[in-house]
Amino acid sequence: MDMIYSELGRTGLNVSRCCLGTMTWGKQNTQDEGFEQMDYAISRGINFFDVAEMYAIPPTAETYGTTETIIGNWFAARGNRQDVILASKILGRSDAVHARPGMGVDQCRQTPAQIDLAVEQSLKRLQTDYIDLYQLHWPDRKAPIFSRKPSITEMRDDDMEPLADILMSLQRHVEKGNIRHIGVSNETPWGVMKFIAESEAKGLPRMASIQNVYSLVARQFEEGLDEVCMREDVSMLSYSPLAQGYLTGKYRNGALPPGARKTLFNRLDRYETSRGQASINAHVALAEELGVDPAQFAIRFCDTRDFMTSTIIGATTMDQLKTCIDAFSIDWTDEMEQRVGQLYAEYRGPCT
Repeated sequence: MDMIYSELGRTGLNVSRCCLGTMTWGKQNTQDEGFEQMDYAISRGINFFDVAEMYAIPPTAETYGTTETIIGNWFAARGNRQDVILASKILGRSDAVHARPGMGVDQCRQTPAQIDLAVEQSLKRLQTDYIDLYQLHWPDRKAPIFSRKPSITEMRDDDMEPLADILMSLQRHVEKGNIRHIGVSNETPWGVMKFIAESEAKGLPRMASIQNVYSLVARQFEEGLDEVCMREDVSMLSYSPLAQGYLTGKYRNGALPPGARKTLFNRLDRYETSRGQASINAHVALAEELGVDPAQFAIRFCDTRDFMTSTIIGATTMDQLKTCIDAFSIDWTDEMEQRVGQLYAEYRGPCT
């Protein structure tokens, strides 16, 4: 399979349709295993890696920054920084104050000082002078994300960091060459459009991309953000295309495979509603009926959406990684599209 590439927003950068996710390195995966995955990904034509300051997952003070450190060590060992379009992220509002040593803050926020420290720390761990795409991992403000919908009063009374101020803070790093382009993650249509309006009105850096959850069973992106991306040339980078492993079928009938994320950490509540489980089971069964590996079916579905620029995959074994990458060469047929549409009409993307 020859890897296909798409332009990232209006940046002129061409990224592979398959993006290598890295969040397990430093927790479920060792450094050597991370090195093996990166070496293999490069050999398959993948030029786009995604990481975040908070990784490895699940996030803890002990594992904070370990994934960036592993990638930085790989760059140093291989001498190939120029071969990778690297995306990282800064924390949104959170209580993870271990990420801001010496600042004496009671919350992580996207303030100028915290952005400065986060960028500097990431560059040091990554052993690089620049990050190609620097993303806001989730909003600084109270917003309807992660299955939580704040009340109107909560949002109105919020002490959100002004979006123009966030852009100005990022602009300083763009001007220094520490960051080449910027993006958002776990963002809403209002957030994307407001950032764009501020950047255009004030001559500030423009959001090139949005990284949001998207899969066969979580299609809320199609309820407004898809139009924003299309009309504003903002690239969609989908994460969790396998619904955190559920769409592989490995958790069916209450199974808990050794080493799987749910087995280890029991963190997959968003997919465990009755409708969510019914929809997951129906999509896995459909893939099997059509003679396609369920994981590859789910990944290829994401890749074939008109608004998609790159789909982020993640694996803890080399066999899983090869399966995920091979998904991009599967023929997506009219029958597949029709049958998926029927299930969507029945379940309406029950997970968030």
